[in-house]
Order: sequence, then C-alpha cells, then structure tokens
Amino acid sequence: MNKKTTALLLTSCMVLGTLSACGGQSSNAAQQPSASPAVTADQGDADQAAADHVASLIDAIYVQERTADTDAQCKAAKEAWDALTDAQKALVEGENADPDYFGRDTGDASLDDPRNQDEIGEKELLVVSFGTSFNDSRAADIKGIEDALQAAYPDWSVRRAFTAQIIINHVQARDGEAIDNMQQALDRAVANGVKQLVVQPTHLMHGAEYDEMVETINEYADKFESVQVAEPLLGEVGSDASVVNEDKAAVAQDITAEAVKEAGYDSLDAAKADGTAFVFMGHGTAHVAKVTYSQMQTQMQDLGYDNVFIGTVEGEPEETACENVIAAVKAAGYDKVVLRPLMVVAGDHANNDMAGDDDDSWKSQFEAAGGLTVTCQISGLGRIQGIEDLYIAHTKAAIDAIG
Repeated sequence: MNKKTTALLLTSCMVLGTLSACGGQSSNAAQQPSASPAVTADQGDADQAAADHVASLIDAIYVQERTADTDAQCKAAKEAWDALTDAQKALVEGENADPDYFGRDTGDASLDDPRNQDEIGEKELLVVSFGTSFNDSRAADIKGIEDALQAAYPDWSVRRAFTAQIIINHVQARDGEAIDNMQQALDRAVANGVKQLVVQPTHLMHGAEYDEMVETINEYADKFESVQVAEPLLGEVGSDASVVNEDKAAVAQDITAEAVKEAGYDSLDAAKADGTAFVFMGHGTAHVAKVTYSQMQTQMQDLGYDNVFIGTVEGEPEETACENVIAAVKAAGYDKVVLRPLMVVAGDHANNDMAGDDDDSWKSQFEAAGGLTVTCQISGLGRIQGIEDLYIAHTKAAIDAIG
C-alpha cells in the first residue's frame, strides 16, 4: 500500500469517526431535555406554594376586626409579596387575595394625609368615611372634603376615621399609611383631651354604616363635654319614594351639572337632544334607607331631568338594578349613556363594577344590551365643589347646635 492510499484511508477513518461521534452526541442531546420533567414540576410546585403563602397572608388581613396582631400581619404580607418573582405574583389567588391586592397601581399614596396626628386641642372635627384603597380617589375625594372642612373651620382640628378595617389594612400593608378606625380615632381624641367633638360622616344616607358609626360614638359620649353628629350628604330619610328635601335637590343639581360638563355638553337639554342619558350608580342597600335612592330618582324627575337615572350595584331597591335601569333608558329612546358613580369616592365599585371589562360590569351590560354607546366618568362626589359646600353646611349646623 503506497503512502497516498494510506493517507486516504486514514483521512476516511478520521471523518467517519468524527461523524460517528457527532451523531452520537446529537442523538444523546435529542434524548435529554435541558431540564428534566421532575425539575420543572418541582419548580412549579414551589412557585405555587410561595404564591399560596402570600394569598393566605392577604386573606388573614382581609377582615373587619383589628387585633393586636394586625400591624405585624400587614407587614408580613407585604414583605412576602415583595419576595415573590413576577411569575409567582401572577399565581396569587385566595378567598379574597389576588395579584391586584398589592400589584395594582391606584396612584401615589403620599398625596394623601391620614390625619392621625395628636396635638388635637379641645375642639375636634372627626370626618368619618367608609374608606377606599384607591389612592388617587382617597386623596381627591375624601381628603378633598377634609381639606374643605379644615379651611372652613380653622379653629377645629380635622381628623379622620374609616369604618372599613379591610380597607385600612389594605392601605397599611401596601402603602405603609396608617389610618385610624373609629375606636382608634375616638381613643386618640380622649387621650388628647378633646372636649367638644363634632363628627361629620361622608356617608350618603342614614344607612347601616351610619347606624354602626353612631353606636360606636355613643359608647364614648360620656368622655366629652359635648358630642354632635352632623347629617350625612342626602339628609334625613323620608317615609317613601316621593319624599325629597333641599339636600337631595342640591346634590342632584351639582352631580348632574358636573357630569354634563365633563361629557362636553352646554346643558342637560343639549345632551337630551343628542340622545344622551346619564346614569348615576350608587351602592344600594337592604337597609330601610334604600328608599333614598328612589327619592333621588323622584328628585331628578321633579327637577325636570328626564334623561337622568339612578341605579345601584346591589340592585336594592329593585328598580335600581342594572337590568331595570337599562330597560328604562332604552324605553325612553336614548342611544348614548354616560355612567358615573353616585358615591363619595371613585374606588373599587366605580373602577370595576361600573367601568370594568368583565361581563358583569355595568359598562359591559349596557353594551351587551345593544344599540347603546357607553362612556364612563370615574369621578367621586367628594371632588365636586357643591358637594363639599353641602358637607360644610351640615358641619356648621352641628357646631351651631353646641351653642
């Protein structure tokens, strides 16, 4: 065998050996994935376990009772959430927990003032609200009312209390903002030596929240020289749907004018001529005070506001249920609808129940009814000048009653 033949044979063997080796590696690579199924499954289980742990911590503070452990529980829930990866955060789901609890952007909490300071003095004006975890609305609506009251009564120290501990816990856990509940606010007043206490609720009516607030205040009544509770926004509750009052008339005019202006019309009549109806969505209640919503509809009619309708999330009273309001709007021949909350704050109900994208939101239900063009105004009542003025007037009456 000559040298040329030997060289060719050696070269052939080297090429075949190389191809054989590469082919073997390729075959092995094809048979071995980058991560074994067991590893992937283990990671998925670990992610879900971490998310479930956070969900349980959120559910633990989604309660209406404050305890000695509440502050620590709020802190633990936020720290556990911050430790999750983005993928794990998306898996958070519990009885009340979801990724939006900590993850939703509701605005800058630093623009709010919890008004939980001491050094109150002898005269306190305690503004009591249900509350909201939506930072922008809390600052614009609730703080807006509180600021207006402080400006109107500079000799009184304005302080805040929320009646919803669930909301207080949410804001504290997510934003580190501590807001007093009723007991904390009243204990603070006693500790600061307050003698004259005026309580201004931002509630719309004499409903369940108002009644519970009054019960709590009565437990502290003997700790102050005088206590006065001002009227809620819509004043006294009449006996039936036909009974209205000056407060309801003022609110009807103010909220309608604001909605018409925001919708770009010169007047309510101009909106009516354009086929536009305005629907104000309240909360609704099983309390006897639910007749207030019917009275507000009566008030709109008495003012000649034929294209203004009152509805409620809870559908109580019955005629305020979404499907009944849709039927009334369509029967009246309107093809455009402006939805706006009949609530002090534009919080969860306004953003989700009214303007959300889910099938059961009011926006979706109106659109599904066909033939209606729907727009939403997500604005609370608390930022309307006329509404602030009415709260100021109610507070004045309470202060004057002290003598």
